[in-house]
Amino acid sequence: MSPLTRKLGRDLWRIRGQAIAISMVIAVGVLLQVMQSGLVVSLEETRRAYYDRYRLAEVYAPVTRAPERLFRDLQKIPGVAAAETRVAGAALIDLPGLEVPVRGLALSLRHEPRLNAVLLTEGQRPAGGRTDQVLLLDSFAKAHGLGQGDRISATMNGARHEFSIAGLAMSPEFLYSTAPGEMVPDDARFAVLWMAPSAIASMFDMDGAFNEALMSLERGVDVTGVIAEADRLLDSYGGAGAYALADLPSNTFITQEIQGLRQVSAVVPPVFMAVAAFLLYIVISRLVESERREIGLMKAFGYTDWEVGGHYLKLVLVISLGGAALGSMLGILAGRALIDAYLIYYKFPFLVFRLDPSSFAIGFGASVTAASAGGLLVLRRVFALTPAVAMRAAAPADFHRARPFHGALARWLDQPTRMVLRRLAREPLRMVGAVAGVGAATALAAAMASLLASFDDMVAVSFSDIDRSDLMVSFAHPVAGQVRFDLEALPGVIEVEPVRVVDTVFRNGRYSHRGAVSGLVSAPRLYRAVDAETNSIAIPDHGLILSTGLARKLGVVPGQRVTLDVREGRRPKVEVQVAAVAESLIGSPAFMQFEALNQVLSEPGRISAAYLRVDANSAGEVYRRLKDMPQVAGVAIKEESRSAMRKMMDQGAGAMRYVMAVIAGVITFGVIYNAARVAQAERERDLAGLRVLGFTRAEVAFVLLGELAVVTLLAIPVGALGGYGLSFAISAGFSTDLYQIPPSFGLASFGQAATVVVAAALISGWVVKRDIDRTDLVLALKNRE
Repeated sequence: MSPLTRKLGRDLWRIRGQAIAISMVIAVGVLLQVMQSGLVVSLEETRRAYYDRYRLAEVYAPVTRAPERLFRDLQKIPGVAAAETRVAGAALIDLPGLEVPVRGLALSLRHEPRLNAVLLTEGQRPAGGRTDQVLLLDSFAKAHGLGQGDRISATMNGARHEFSIAGLAMSPEFLYSTAPGEMVPDDARFAVLWMAPSAIASMFDMDGAFNEALMSLERGVDVTGVIAEADRLLDSYGGAGAYALADLPSNTFITQEIQGLRQVSAVVPPVFMAVAAFLLYIVISRLVESERREIGLMKAFGYTDWEVGGHYLKLVLVISLGGAALGSMLGILAGRALIDAYLIYYKFPFLVFRLDPSSFAIGFGASVTAASAGGLLVLRRVFALTPAVAMRAAAPADFHRARPFHGALARWLDQPTRMVLRRLAREPLRMVGAVAGVGAATALAAAMASLLASFDDMVAVSFSDIDRSDLMVSFAHPVAGQVRFDLEALPGVIEVEPVRVVDTVFRNGRYSHRGAVSGLVSAPRLYRAVDAETNSIAIPDHGLILSTGLARKLGVVPGQRVTLDVREGRRPKVEVQVAAVAESLIGSPAFMQFEALNQVLSEPGRISAAYLRVDANSAGEVYRRLKDMPQVAGVAIKEESRSAMRKMMDQGAGAMRYVMAVIAGVITFGVIYNAARVAQAERERDLAGLRVLGFTRAEVAFVLLGELAVVTLLAIPVGALGGYGLSFAISAGFSTDLYQIPPSFGLASFGQAATVVVAAALISGWVVKRDIDRTDLVLALKNRE
C-alpha cells in the first residue's frame, strides 16, 4: 500500500462524520433517481404487458344505438386490426346495509372476446343462456366482502334485477376505477358488471344493436384517421365521438402518474447533487487549507502536482461513490416498499419493482460529476502551491480594519461573546457562505413543509370552498327540470341546485381536450366557480369559464374564443368566448350558464345532476327516497369523496410527499452538521489554546457554537425567502392535468422548517461539544511538521 493510500485512509477516518453526512446527501439524490426511475419502468412495463395480454382496445366509439351489421364496416376501416361491439349501460346497485346506492357500469362480454378480455380472479364466467349471472369487478367485491354465489340487486334502465355472482374479474380497462364524472377512486363506490350479451341487450332494448364499438390498430397506423372514419360511419346513429386509448379515463390517470414520476426524477436529484457538490467544496477546501504544510512536504519529497491533486480527488471520489452505492441500495429498498402503494389504486394483477439500469449509471455519473466539480475547484490551490511556500505557515490575516468591540459595548458583552462577534465581523465572506448553505437547507425544508400543507389546502378548497353541498345526485339521462322540484319536496332536503353536464371536445387550433361543460345557475351557492382567492365567480349569461388547468392546456386567456364540439344530443359545434378563468384543483372543468348551455343544445330546462344540501338528521330518509327514484343513476356523498381523497393522498401515490419530506430533513441535518464540523476543524487549535488559558469547557463551546447559532438564526429568514420561491416550483412539479397542487407557504410551513433547522443545529452542536470536551489539548496544540 502506497503512503498516499494510507494517508487517504487516515484522512477519511479523521473527517468520517463530515464524510458520512455528505455521503447521505448524495445517497438521497441517488435514492430518488433509482426509486423513481424504477417505478416508472415498473408501471410502464406492467401496463404494456397487461394491455397486450388482455387485448385492450385502442379506439372507443360510443353511439346511441347502431345495428350489428355495422360491425363489418368498422372492421374494414383501413388500419383496424380487430373490432368488437358491445352494449354498455348504467347500473345502480343496492347492497344490504348501505343507505346510498352504488353507481355501476354494466357491460356485455362475449365468451371469447376479441378485445377487452378480463382476468378471472375467482369463480367462473356466467353460464351460457343464464341471464341472472354476472361477473363482478374484483376490487368492488372485496371492498364489500362479496364472492362467488352471493347475490346483488341492480337497477338498470329503470327496472330492478337480481343477479348471482358467478365470479370476480379484473380488467386493464379499469386500472383506475372511478364512477363516471368523478375523479377520486373508491373501490366501495363503483362497480362493473359483465353480463352475457343477450341478457344485457334485453335489459337496455339493444337486441341486434350495440352502443359502443372497440377497435385495435395495426402497427404504425395514425389513430386520428381511424377515429374520423368511425365517426363518419356512426354519425347517423347518434355517434358521441370516438376517442383514443390516451383519453380512456383509467389510462389517463396512470399516464399522468408516470409522467409525474418521470418529471420529479429528472428535476429533484440534481438539486441534491448540487448541495453535495457545495458541501464537498467546503470540506475539501478547508482540508487543503489545513494541510498546506503536508502538501508542501509531499511535493518536496518528489510527488508531482498530479499525484498530490489525485490524492485529494480520490478523497472526493470515495465519498461520492460511497454515497451513490448507499443510495442505490436504499433506492431499491424504497422502490420495493413503495410499489405496494400503487397497487392500492391501480388495479394491476401484479406489479413487480423493476430496476432501470440507466438510473444506476445516471446516479453514479451525476454524483461523481457533481462531487468532482466541487473538488476540482479546490485542486487549483494544490497546483499553485510550491513546496517552499506551502511549508511555511500562512501569513496571518489582516484584521486591522475590523472594528474592535470596546467601550460601552464591551462592558455589556462578555469575552466569549466578543470573540464570536469578532469572528463574524472579520471573516464576512466565510460567514455569508455558511449562511447561504444553511439557508439553502432551510429553503428546502420550508418548501417541503409547504408541499404537505398544499395537499391539505387542495382538499379544503375542493370540498369546502368549491363544493359546499352535502351530496350530488346524477341521472341516467338528462331529465326535465320538474325533477328539481321533486327533490326539493323530499323531507330533509334544504336546498337543490341543478346542473347540466355535457360531454364536449374543446378545440383551440391544434390544441384539444375531451371533457365536459357544466351548466350552473347564474349565482351558484352549492357548487361554485371560484378565483385564486376562492371568491365566487358569477356565471355570465354568455361566455365560458375555464379552469386554470384547462385554460393552460388549450393555450387561451379570457377574451379569446374556443370551439365546443358537443358530443351528445344534436351535437352542435359552437364558438364561445372565454369570459374568465376559475381556480380548480381537481380535474379540468369548464362552466357555462345553465340556460345558455341548454339553449345551445335546444333542450331548455334539462338537468343532468343536482347538488343537494340536506338536514343531517334526515339524511337517511333522503337516501332511502333517492333509492326509489328510477331516473337516479348515482348518489355521491361529499364526505365520502373527501375521505377517499385523503386516503389516496396518504396511502397511495400521494405518500411520495412524505418520502420527500424525510429526504429534506436528511439534507438539512447534513448541511448544518457539516457547517459545525468544518468550524470545529478550523478552530481546533484556537479552542485548545483557550482551554490552556483557563476558559471553561462551556465557554470554549460557546465560542464555537455561538457562531453556529448566529449563522442558523441569520439563515432562517434567508431560507424563508428561498423556500417561498421553491414552493412554487415543487408544487408545479407535483401538479398534473388531473389535479393541481396550489403553493401554500404560510407561517405554519415556515415554523415547521425553522423547527427542523433549530433541531438539526442543536443535535449538531451537542455532537460537536462532546468532541470538544474530549479534545487532547497537547495533540491539538502541537505544530505538525
